[in-house]
Amino acid sequence: MPSQKIYTYDSSDTFAQKFMPGISATRMLRPAADWFFIVKVEEMYRLVQRQVPASRAIHHTCIYLTSGTATMKIGSQQYTIRKGQLLFVPAGQVFAFGPGDVNTGFLMGFHPDMLYTSGQKSNSHQYDFLKVWGVPKVELPDQVYPFVLSACKRMLMEYRTHALVRPAILQSYLTALLSEAAACYASRQQQASGTAYSISNKFRELVTAHITTEQRVTDYARRLHITPNHLNKVVKSATGKSPTRWIDEAIVAEAKIMLYQSEQSIGEIAATVGIADAAYFSRLFKKYEGITPNTYRRRIEKS
Repeated sequence: MPSQKIYTYDSSDTFAQKFMPGISATRMLRPAADWFFIVKVEEMYRLVQRQVPASRAIHHTCIYLTSGTATMKIGSQQYTIRKGQLLFVPAGQVFAFGPGDVNTGFLMGFHPDMLYTSGQKSNSHQYDFLKVWGVPKVELPDQVYPFVLSACKRMLMEYRTHALVRPAILQSYLTALLSEAAACYASRQQQASGTAYSISNKFRELVTAHITTEQRVTDYARRLHITPNHLNKVVKSATGKSPTRWIDEAIVAEAKIMLYQSEQSIGEIAATVGIADAAYFSRLFKKYEGITPNTYRRRIEKS
């Protein structure tokens, strides 16, 4: 049986209708929501009726809280944010979350191309938190909080009143919000700068791009033109985790999406994510998730 490509949601409306029954009647999402949308997080969140299993989307997502908490698994890490904090899910990154959080704030999604300005290249290279290797959680200092809040309120008002008829206004306020986040992010990441940090980021970016075909530390050391020992040392120093663990967790993340989205057997999924031995794949999955792939699939089906 041919391998099945992992499905990526290319429409916010499609994703919302699948996991948030009744959202169409609310008219929260306007036409072209895959390009940009912003809603009150509490209004959308109360429509979530069940666990959202491992998924990914073509747009970036941002949550900004004004009260309460929000918890989401992004990649292999779980993050919880509170008032005055931002959480980003880069386009293409694996994410999962469930119902139950109580909060207020804003949820927005924006296509990477929305960061293009007229006649200029995308500004996305400035925002490390929009890259799969970046830290997705950004804490704002008290003096910045009111500016980001004001930008969110203005974008929400514009979106509700005019949808995407005046994209330049939405783009301007979105850029301001991202720039404020980038300044806070940079000040907290300065201590992590240097060669080891740069190599570690590139390694994680390569893992995301090649995980189904390259699963040995030596593969990535060769791509980075360094020795496997050096790669082990710098990645462990910069992230606290070994390259092997990053690779294993990326394999499991890909497998979780396929266990939810496809009807392939465990052996077929193992082969799709690059592991020929289904028994080894099951052991690896249980090592990181605490349950077997079959049990994980059954839990999703029951939810």
